[in-house]
Amino acid sequence: MNVLKATKRTTSSTGQINKLRSTGSIPAILYGGKQNNLNISLEKLHLKDIIRTETFMSKVVDLEIDGSTEKVLPKDIAYDPISDEPLHIDFMRIVKGSVLVLEVPVKFINSEKSPGLKKGGVLNIVRRKVKLKCPTETIPNEIIVDLDNTEINTSLKISSVKLPQNVVPTITDRDFVIATVAAPTVLVEPVKPEEGVATDGETPVEGAEDAAKTEEGKDKNAKPSDDKTKPTDDKTKASPTDKGKASSKETKKK
Repeated sequence: MNVLKATKRTTSSTGQINKLRSTGSIPAILYGGKQNNLNISLEKLHLKDIIRTETFMSKVVDLEIDGSTEKVLPKDIAYDPISDEPLHIDFMRIVKGSVLVLEVPVKFINSEKSPGLKKGGVLNIVRRKVKLKCPTETIPNEIIVDLDNTEINTSLKISSVKLPQNVVPTITDRDFVIATVAAPTVLVEPVKPEEGVATDGETPVEGAEDAAKTEEGKDKNAKPSDDKTKPTDDKTKASPTDKGKASSKETKKK
C-alpha cells in the first residue's frame, strides 16, 4: 500500500497557488463522505515515480495529512498543456460499504506460453482498461488476462477473467472481448515486371514489339536502295562531250 504525505493549505488565490507550485508542491483537494472538502498540497518529488503509472488512478492509497491517515482514491489530475507537469489533483475519500465505478487497467501475462504468439500471431488489444463496479473494500489494481495456451484466432472475453468478489463490469448485456490472438500479417513483395512488359497501367499491344522490329528492318534496307538510285539518275543526263560527238556525226551526214 502506498502512503502519500500531504499538508493542509490555506492558499486560494491564483498568485498564492502559483507560488506554491514554484516551490515544488502540487495543490490538491480531498472530498467525499460526510466530511468537508479539504485543501491540501503534496510534494511533487514524492509523486513523480507513481503519478505516471497505469494503476495510479485505480489504486487506493493511504493519504497522511498532518499525522492523520485515511484511505483515498485519486480521481482526476490536471496537467499543464505545454510542460505536461501536474497542476492539480483530486482525491476522493473511501467510504466503507460504498460502491465505486472506475476504469481498471488490463495486464497480460504468460505471452511466452502462447502457442499462437509463438507461431507469429499478434496480440490485438481491444480494451486496455475495463470499467468496473467495485466495493471500496475490494478494488482491484489491475485486471489479469492469462495468455497461456492461447492459439491463433482465440478471443479473450471478460468471462475468462477472474474478478474479485462482488466486482462486476458495467457492461452486463454481452460477453465483450478484451483482446484477440490474430493471425500474422504477411507482406507480399511486389513482382518486378519482365522485360518488354508495360508498366504504369499501360497494356502492351500483342505483336507491337515484332512490328517495331520489322519497321526498323525496313528502314535499314531502304537506305542502300536510295543510294543506288542516285547513279541511275545521273546516267539519264547527257554529258557535254556526248553532245559534241552527236553534232559531228550530223555534219558528216550532211
